[in-house]
Amino acid sequence: MVIAQSESIRLVPEETGKLLAWASGVESSTNTFLEQTKALARRLGAYYRTDGLTEFGFWVPRLIGDVLHEREIYLEIFTPLEPIDWRAKEQRVRFKRDRLHLEQQGEFFWGVVAGLQAGNREQAGSFYWLRYSDLNGKLQTIRDIVPNSLPYGVFAPAELYDLDSVQQNRADLDYLSRTSVKEGKKIPRVDAPCNILELHIGTASSEGTLEGLTKLYEGIAQKIRQNLPLSPAERNYIGYDAIQLLPTEPTIEYRDQYTAESEFFLFVEEDRDEWGEVVEIELSKPHTQDWGYDVPIIGSSTTNSALLGSLRPDEVIDFIATLHNFPSHPIEVIYDLVYGHADNQSELLISRQFLKGPNMYGQDLNHQLPMVRAILLEMQRRKLNTGADGIRVDGGQDFRFFNPFSGKVEQDDAYLLEMSNVVQEIAGHKRLLFTIFEDGRPWPEEGWEEKSRYRELIELKSESYQWGPLIFAHNTPSLKGFWERKWSRVLEVMTIGDRWITGCANHDTVRRGNQIDLNQPINWHLGKNLPEVILNAYDNPAVTLWVYGFSPGLPMDFINATMHAPWLFFRNTDERYGVKVVSEEIGFLSWQITPQLYNQTHFFTRLKLLGFKQLKQLQEFGQALNLAMIQKDHVLADVVEMLRSCVEENPFPDIPPFKELSRGRMVRFLKKLDEDRLKNFALMFMEDCFHVCNVSHYYSSLNQEQTEFNLALRDFRHQHPWLAENITESDRFDKLSEGERTIFYGVRSNPDKTETIVMVAHLEGEPINLNLPELLQLDAKKWEVALASPGLVVDDLSSVTLNNSDGLLLKAVQHL
Repeated sequence: MVIAQSESIRLVPEETGKLLAWASGVESSTNTFLEQTKALARRLGAYYRTDGLTEFGFWVPRLIGDVLHEREIYLEIFTPLEPIDWRAKEQRVRFKRDRLHLEQQGEFFWGVVAGLQAGNREQAGSFYWLRYSDLNGKLQTIRDIVPNSLPYGVFAPAELYDLDSVQQNRADLDYLSRTSVKEGKKIPRVDAPCNILELHIGTASSEGTLEGLTKLYEGIAQKIRQNLPLSPAERNYIGYDAIQLLPTEPTIEYRDQYTAESEFFLFVEEDRDEWGEVVEIELSKPHTQDWGYDVPIIGSSTTNSALLGSLRPDEVIDFIATLHNFPSHPIEVIYDLVYGHADNQSELLISRQFLKGPNMYGQDLNHQLPMVRAILLEMQRRKLNTGADGIRVDGGQDFRFFNPFSGKVEQDDAYLLEMSNVVQEIAGHKRLLFTIFEDGRPWPEEGWEEKSRYRELIELKSESYQWGPLIFAHNTPSLKGFWERKWSRVLEVMTIGDRWITGCANHDTVRRGNQIDLNQPINWHLGKNLPEVILNAYDNPAVTLWVYGFSPGLPMDFINATMHAPWLFFRNTDERYGVKVVSEEIGFLSWQITPQLYNQTHFFTRLKLLGFKQLKQLQEFGQALNLAMIQKDHVLADVVEMLRSCVEENPFPDIPPFKELSRGRMVRFLKKLDEDRLKNFALMFMEDCFHVCNVSHYYSSLNQEQTEFNLALRDFRHQHPWLAENITESDRFDKLSEGERTIFYGVRSNPDKTETIVMVAHLEGEPINLNLPELLQLDAKKWEVALASPGLVVDDLSSVTLNNSDGLLLKAVQHL
């Protein structure tokens, strides 16, 4: 093909030669192959140098033998000829297109290029990718797998960005200098926080973006500086040492066909003018909605642009710096990293070398191939260099491989530990990050919930933490007898849980709560209806008091639980599995949505336009859809036929969901139902649910007394850091079990015995009157109430009536 290249954008031969010589020297060195690949991975992607030149490096193993001649592969560059409005939903922009050849050296393409425009907060950078025609003449794309900016999603070209300038001007350099070292000293690890708040950026503020969260925290900080009172909602955001963000990596995008074309970066027209070759491109602001775990791996070095109101990488650093400079104390940021699997969309975007084969999530990653291993670690390094303080490694049990020497499938613990040892370096400041592993091995082996030890990584790396047994997804505190059944795990938390993440609510457990079969025994002491039960199960004063006021470990809360906002596994990212996902999430309507909430005019607007005017109608159709998907093995044509048959002649009159549908409430919708309409229903369901899950809708309905209580408990934890350690033989912890009633109680002292705390928490059952001095063998005169749950009044320690979810903490008036 004829290469169109302007005079300004050109390959610089001398500098390219230096880069090639460096790469050749690395590959011929005496270092191990893994060390070589790590060095090469550091130079992949696009780097805008201080001299105005840009280095490019691509690993292209799948092209070897795929093309006729190396000169068929070219770098394609798009430089905007007019400003891009980063806030516009849609716009058409003219770009100058340049094409040039990089130099091939083995499996790599390298080059140093002059004339490119680097992006910054205001200005768009040049966009780029590699292109070539395959043996069938079809145009193919090789994308930068470790970009710094993907403003228009994973299927669009990456943007060249001047990250060095961003780092040099960030507002938290003083904080970083206090928590890191310069060259020549032992690199410190970030201290563990006292507690954590988990949140999803898309639903944690009214804007649903990082800049929305920045604005929120800046507003709270201003009130604190001026000593102004905080609202109940604002209190739910503070009192934490760390914020853990659900995955911020780019997720999969909506595909109505299984192609690699971008829906946010569409070529409209090509022409030539005084600039040379010009293309007009329609840009659409990404509107992907996903809980974060559906990742194609490509671009994991940067941030999902759907979470950026400005589409600029600066927004991430602004948020992190705002937390690091928070007036009461610095707040750490923890990234949730997903490197245990890739969604099937990754097959359209990255080399097959990265993928080992299918699994229940999509594809297993090939961590054992040295170059893949090195690139994944490099992705993580670039991601962490935005300024995060900690990492949570998702699905540690998924990092497995077949060891030919042992003949067994083994855990890749070496890779997990290496993730913990990735060094962050910002403006010369180096740190190792605080690390949490989520690892439920031997999952998915049958009975894994009880077999899991949750300690394998802690034992290998003592300063790390793991998710504990009571915070994993299978925990369902809205069921009757839950705490009684989990007593053995509760004892483990108390005796060996000092390096466990503790608590009750998180993105997994709340979602799993939606999937509880309604025929199971529900703990109706928690509420009068299912939404009340689940909200009070996951924001429970007695549980929170035990976790924060008495239990070892590192407590974590979930913002949707403390805000009493709905939550589910949502994604509007595909039509391939969209109906299946919705059918599995349909319990959300029973557990999280009330008729009063559904009837509000600003909720479920899309589904109401389809004819679902009442919650009952949607629940009935959802239950029927769930059953039809199971019976027809998810074959949509058969599912549609089964649902439509309910209109004229119900083939399943004894099955409640189909019996309800046949009564005619949704006859018009069912008569018109086909596969496309069913897919459209699934898309609208997810987008409506995403909207109703935004916590800002529930600010005004919060219970002020409960938010004050929760914040007081967080402050109590900060004031008594020794509570994070395991109980000792001199401490007491036990339970009262009478029928369906479960009461936790105990006495703990700090190591030097200068502080002692008493805890009593009513976890389940009918009210009980307790004589605490008798139960705990204490002198009532020497104790006072430190904290009591909302509504609990204690006048006499010898006669304390506790209702379900009540609890209190006592402190010694003087040392016993």
